[in-house]
Amino acid sequence: MTQPVDTLHGQLQRGLGRAARRAARTRGSGEFVYDCVRRDPRWDRQVESRSLYYARLIVDLELPVHPLSDHLFDPADADDGDEWRASLTIDTLTDLVRLSRREAAAPLRRYAADGAHWFEALDALVSLGDPALVPGLGAVAAARCDEDDLHWLVDDPGNPVIRQWAAEYPVIAEAVSRRGSGPTPRAREHARPTGSDGELVALAHQRSDASVEAILELGRRRSPALFDLAEEFLPEGAGRWRGVICRALRECGPAALPSARRWASGTPGCRKVAIAILAGHGTAQDVPVLVDDLAAALKANAWGRAAHPVEGLGRLRAGAAVSLLKEAWTATEYAYLRPRLLTALLRTAPHTAEAYAAEALWDCEEEARRIGASMAPLTEDNGLRLRRLATCAAEEPGVVSAAVDRSAPDL
Repeated sequence: MTQPVDTLHGQLQRGLGRAARRAARTRGSGEFVYDCVRRDPRWDRQVESRSLYYARLIVDLELPVHPLSDHLFDPADADDGDEWRASLTIDTLTDLVRLSRREAAAPLRRYAADGAHWFEALDALVSLGDPALVPGLGAVAAARCDEDDLHWLVDDPGNPVIRQWAAEYPVIAEAVSRRGSGPTPRAREHARPTGSDGELVALAHQRSDASVEAILELGRRRSPALFDLAEEFLPEGAGRWRGVICRALRECGPAALPSARRWASGTPGCRKVAIAILAGHGTAQDVPVLVDDLAAALKANAWGRAAHPVEGLGRLRAGAAVSLLKEAWTATEYAYLRPRLLTALLRTAPHTAEAYAAEALWDCEEEARRIGASMAPLTEDNGLRLRRLATCAAEEPGVVSAAVDRSAPDL
C-alpha cells in the first residue's frame, strides 16, 4: 500500500531525493527502507529503478543485510506465484556488493542455488564479473539452465565469470559459441504500397497484414484520409489497429494538429492520441488543453497518462503549468515520470527548478540524477554529492560522466 507523500515512508516508496536526505536524520527510518525493498513499491516494475537508491540508504544508515536475506528465504518464496517477489531484493543486494558490501553476495549465492527465482540471482551474480563471488555456481548453471537461460546468461562472453565457467563446463562453452556465431536476424523488408489514397483506405478496411503497410503509407503521405480512418478505428479501443494508427499519425507531424484539436474537445476514443499530438507539435493555443489534461491525470493518479502533457508543457515553456508540475514531482508514484518533470520545470521556471535539480542528485531514477548532475547549482552540499556520484562504482555511466564534468575542478 502506498503511504501518504508527506510521510518519510511514502517519500521513500516514491524514490524521492528528499527522502534519502531525510532518512539520515530520522530515527527508525531503516525499517521503512526494508519495507520498501520487501514490498516493492514501484508503479511500473519494468522501467522504474529503486535498487541503487535503497542500497545507498542501507550503506548510509549502516543497516545489516539479513532482513533482505530473510525476505528471500521466507516460506512464501516457494508458492506465492509472484514473479516479482524477489526481484527488487536481488537487485538491491547486487548493488550493495557494487557499493563494497560484499557480505551481500552470500544470500545471493544461497538463493541462486536454492531459491524459487534462482536464475535472477545467478544472473545478478554473473553481472558483477567477479569469479570470487560465485564459488560452486558454475555447476548450478551447467545443471539447471536450459538453452534459453544460457543464451541470456552468456550475454557478455568477455565476463570473467563466463570465461571461467566456459573453460570448466562444455555446456556453457557451447552456449558461448552459439551466442557468438548465431546469425544476425535480417529485418523484414516491405515494399511500400502503391495506389491512390482511396485504394489504400480500402486496403486498410480489409484488416489484413497488408492493411498495416497501407495505413503506414497514408501516414508517410500525411494524407487527410488517415484522419478519417483514425476516427473510425481509434474508438475501438486498445489493439493492433489502434497501435498502427498511432504510428501512422506520428508520421504526420504538425499536419495532424487540426484533427487533434478537434479530437481533444471530445471525439470518442481519440483524446489520448490527440494529447500526444498536441504535446509533440502543438502551439501556445494548446496550453490550456494540456494543462487540463495534466490536472485530470493527477487527480485520477493516472501517472502514465501524465507523461505526454508534461512533455508538451515543457516544450512550450508554459508558465501556467508550473504549479501542477511541482505538485506532480512530489505526488507521483511513477518515478519514471520525474526526469520529464524536471526537464519541464527547467524550461518553464529555471530559477524554481534549481531546487528540484538539486533534489534530483539523490533521486532513484538514473535520468533524474543525470539531469541534476548537469544542472544543479554548485553549492557546497551539491558539490559533495557530485563528487560522490563521480566516484561511485555502482553508478550509471551517464550520471558519472555528468558529475565528473561538474566536479572535476575540485577533484
